Amino acid sequence: MAIDRVGVIGSGTMGNGIAQVCAAAGLSVVMVDVSQAALERGMKTIGSSLDRLVRKGALDDLGKQTVLDRIRSTTAYDDLAGVDLVIEAATERRDLKLTILKQVEAIVGQDVVIATNTSSISITELAAALKKSDRFIGTHFFNPVPVMGLLELIRGLQTSDETHQSMLAFATVVGKTAVTAKNAPGFVVNRILVPMINEAVFVLQEGLASAEDIDAGMKLGCNHPIGPLALADMIGLDTLLAVMDVFYEGFNDSKYRPAPLLKEMVAAGWLGRKTGRGFYSY
Repeated sequence: MAIDRVGVIGSGTMGNGIAQVCAAAGLSVVMVDVSQAALERGMKTIGSSLDRLVRKGALDDLGKQTVLDRIRSTTAYDDLAGVDLVIEAATERRDLKLTILKQVEAIVGQDVVIATNTSSISITELAAALKKSDRFIGTHFFNPVPVMGLLELIRGLQTSDETHQSMLAFATVVGKTAVTAKNAPGFVVNRILVPMINEAVFVLQEGLASAEDIDAGMKLGCNHPIGPLALADMIGLDTLLAVMDVFYEGFNDSKYRPAPLLKEMVAAGWLGRKTGRGFYSY
């Protein structure tokens, strides 16, 4: 089934980024959130992102307006009726996602693909909450969505081949390269990335090197574009802790134990860029 109309649940960092890349690819988008204020913030973020493209000469003013016009923002789930694909991009909380997915299934057609944008929650478990679980799949976009070229597709035990093929085609349409993973905590990228960041926190906690030297070492020694601690601040320390907790619970393996310093900083509210303080000050 061709995907022409996309519903996006959530207008935060990931949701508005997904809405932008879909609209930029010529798709019609319905972006849903719980309040008009949240939607206005999301649309403002999209506008600012498009403005950067205009300044770079990659887009003109008419092109910017065309993209914005393809996005309809609403607080009503009923407005999702008629879409071909729904991507839930709410906060990384299992209970919240389950509630939203059940609401969505009650509105959309039987053939509509339902996806969750998650970095760690079990796709098989979420799919089990749906009456038609074979049309459910995980879509892990990377932040910032308009810039990052990867889309990780995660098949639950129930995901059909048809659903998977539809999303491979969708990835091409929105200009992303898709990699496919089986369902397991962290999937592929975060299974490797987040424990590496956690280990960098352990190295800092043990006083082996400063944050600056740890990041410089990984940038210059491993050719990473950004150091692990600076990346942690960009992702959000609360998000990283939540993912490590999922790993620790899911694998029942002590090698996924969150660094005590990470837990302490989250408790202090030092979450990185979004709070102005993390491993660095902003």
